[in-house]
Amino acid sequence: MVEAIGFTLLGLVFLALGGDSLVKGAAGLAERLRIPRFAAGLGLVAVATSLPELAVNARAVASGDSALALGNAVGSNIANIGLTLGAAALAAPLVLRWRALSPLLAVLLLATVAVALLSLDGGLSRVEGVVLLLVFVVVVVFAARRADDESPEVRAEVDAFAATRGGLGLNTGRVVLAAVLLWFGAGWIVAQVPVIGQALGMDSLVAGLVLVAIGTALPEAAAAVAAARRGQGDIVAGHVIGSSLFNLLVVLGGMAAISGMVPVPASFVRLELPAAFLFALLLVPLLRGNTTVSRGEGALLLVALLAWLALEFALLG
Repeated sequence: MVEAIGFTLLGLVFLALGGDSLVKGAAGLAERLRIPRFAAGLGLVAVATSLPELAVNARAVASGDSALALGNAVGSNIANIGLTLGAAALAAPLVLRWRALSPLLAVLLLATVAVALLSLDGGLSRVEGVVLLLVFVVVVVFAARRADDESPEVRAEVDAFAATRGGLGLNTGRVVLAAVLLWFGAGWIVAQVPVIGQALGMDSLVAGLVLVAIGTALPEAAAAVAAARRGQGDIVAGHVIGSSLFNLLVVLGGMAAISGMVPVPASFVRLELPAAFLFALLLVPLLRGNTTVSRGEGALLLVALLAWLALEFALLG
């Protein structure tokens, strides 16, 4: 048990370092390829910051533990909103000016409902996975076309996020290092978390839902707190919503498209997917009000997360 905890913590450190190295390296390579910094920033906010979770899920699926990957994908969405956004807003109120956030939140709500409905027959098929992937492509095109409508403040904020230093060699090295760190970090997580979960009475699905999702969200929450204190509220909210869409549409969709079927237990459809929907629903008034997520609202999100965790642990008994 002690060994499993030690390797899990080491895996989380590797995932955090790998994710940070990947963002910096990808930003530098995008600049080298003359990709507009704002466009590169959009991709980094929504996708690159989700790659540690994707690495864990890919290793889990490769090892035959699709339940762990399923739990992590949906649990990460709950942790994104409850922990990452909640902690960031508690650290400093988040001023939101990114106009695309509201329509993207609407897509997230619809996508969560769609995944739940598609899973009523016991899982996601290959065709359904391909459809989810295509929806993500449409979302990316939509966000890219809305880029010109964003305010100068939002563009400056995203540009600053995508800024990095170094030449081709350094940034290529960063990406290679990130791949190595993510590979080993994800491997340790997939191997050791089920051991810890069994000691706590959890199966792979719940271990992925709670232990992996919360564990991989902790470095992101720390980064979000730092971003909030720098006044980068749009970056925090963009990551939360973009990463959640990526988890549902690309991670789950990709798993189904590649493996042919992702089993989804009926209990998961009745409890965890509705919980993910309710957490996303909590963001609606936050994005439609005074465009500021206050400290009180951040505290509310954290309390909601703690309540959900308490329910999950109570159900173990």
